[in-house]
Amino acid sequence: MMAAVSSDLDGRNRLLTAFDSYATALIAPHFRHARLKQGVVLQEAGDPIEHVYFPQSGMISLLAVMLAGNGVETATIGREGAVGVMAGFGGRIATGRAVIQVEGDFTYVDVAHFQDALKRSPSARDLMIRYNDAQITLVYQVAGCNALHHVQTRLCRWLLQTRDRTDSDIIPLTHEFLSEMLGVQRSTVTVVARELQALGLIQYRRGRIEIVDRPRLEKKSCECYETGRRVIEEVFAPWSE
Repeated sequence: MMAAVSSDLDGRNRLLTAFDSYATALIAPHFRHARLKQGVVLQEAGDPIEHVYFPQSGMISLLAVMLAGNGVETATIGREGAVGVMAGFGGRIATGRAVIQVEGDFTYVDVAHFQDALKRSPSARDLMIRYNDAQITLVYQVAGCNALHHVQTRLCRWLLQTRDRTDSDIIPLTHEFLSEMLGVQRSTVTVVARELQALGLIQYRRGRIEIVDRPRLEKKSCECYETGRRVIEEVFAPWSE
């Protein structure tokens, strides 16, 4: 089993926790930390990637953005992952918008230091390759989910994923954010949220959703939630044995 990341990170981000001691020694001195609020844009599509972000709490959404400026969510990143990982392998241009979806604490590092750590630590590089492959798989899964599954089951999937990413049953979200994440009208979000509330699965009010019956919410969700959870756990399987 690989050594845990230094204690000042509280061991919350699973990728950093899975770094070997050599990679940790290389990269930890260059870490910076920030509390970032909802709506902060970390990168825009087409912009150079300058930092790699590791959520310690909170959540980042990745969006595919159209020419008109509107977009739809393609992935969510919480304390199981990171944003900007491709920069470690030479991909220096952002392919989508990364925005803070749930306020939280984030550790970030310059791309140059991240690249150096991956070059010098084969185990850290292997971990990041596995994680990047998983993210590509999840982007395909979400694309299929958005095209084929009913908005109610998609919302259930999204709420469960967000619960896993943030480790909180209370999710602070506005209609505007939710509609953008799901690629539907705000009025549709209202109708579906009220349906789930009437079923006793969530408590919903303006700017906040609380999950009150997770087991039943899982039953309502589409297959994509379980698929996504399995894909992420497979990234860390070699380090948990």
